[in-house]
Amino acid sequence: MTVLNKEKHIDFITKLMMDKECYEYWMTIPIRTNNFYWGIGAVYLFGGMDKLDKEGAIQYLLSCQSPNGGFGGNTGHDPHIHQTLSAIQALIMLDAFDKVDVDGVAKWVSSLQNEDGSFSGDKWGEVDTRFAYCALAILSLCGKLDSVDVSKTVSWIKRCQNFDGGFGVTEGCESHAGQVFTSLGALSIANAIDQIDIEALGFWLSERQDPSGGFNGRPGKLPDVCYTWWVGSSLAMIGKSHYADIPKLISFVLSAQDEDGGIADRPGNCPDPFHTFIGCAGLSLFGWNEVPRVNPVYALPEELIQKHFQKLKKE
Repeated sequence: MTVLNKEKHIDFITKLMMDKECYEYWMTIPIRTNNFYWGIGAVYLFGGMDKLDKEGAIQYLLSCQSPNGGFGGNTGHDPHIHQTLSAIQALIMLDAFDKVDVDGVAKWVSSLQNEDGSFSGDKWGEVDTRFAYCALAILSLCGKLDSVDVSKTVSWIKRCQNFDGGFGVTEGCESHAGQVFTSLGALSIANAIDQIDIEALGFWLSERQDPSGGFNGRPGKLPDVCYTWWVGSSLAMIGKSHYADIPKLISFVLSAQDEDGGIADRPGNCPDPFHTFIGCAGLSLFGWNEVPRVNPVYALPEELIQKHFQKLKKE
């Protein structure tokens, strides 16, 4: 399939969001806030927001905020920093950010910063460069970035850059494209991208494109539609988008579309909201105008992120 089938993709996403009897609904209960972000993001890009039960989505997402300020993966679930970012991103797209307990969110996120500047994902203490990005993105979107020691986080992330230019989960771990995005995203929010080895990183990212046209996450792995975002946004943040063979990348992503709607990780596999949104969001960064451009740092439509920060400035 060489044409983006927006209407079928919209139907695929909206049915999944409403059908509480399907297999996918039960299998994704712990990550429903993530699914709402991916699903709403995809529907927004395809111009189908009028097909959503917006009020129902808003009430559900708000029900996932815990008394301590963080959001869980579902109503009544323990809060996690990744779920919290997804909930806030989704509520921004639904024009309902003003309903969030921002002070509660900021207090909870700041409590997760460790002495070395890293962040834990929740009260159980797992540390990951993903969580540093989530923390800074959340606080930036809430206008509360000054509630943590950003300079310490920058120093910690810099130590996670490897000799090959990429970034790992923590210091000394294998480079991975997903961790590159989160590390660059955090550094971008902190205005500190110029403090790392950009040339080495650009070379490492350039090697992620497979002969099929798709990107992989690390050497020796199969290409996956989701890396259209993880690699694409990283290239955009360091000004190296021209390193990619864009026509081949577009062809790879479109070939992973399912005839009944949705995009899979690669051609022939089952589609899902995550790859549907993140694949098209990634393509938007390469001048592909089938969907609105997505901001490479905040993973939200550029037009919305600009409006959001304008509102924050007025408050």
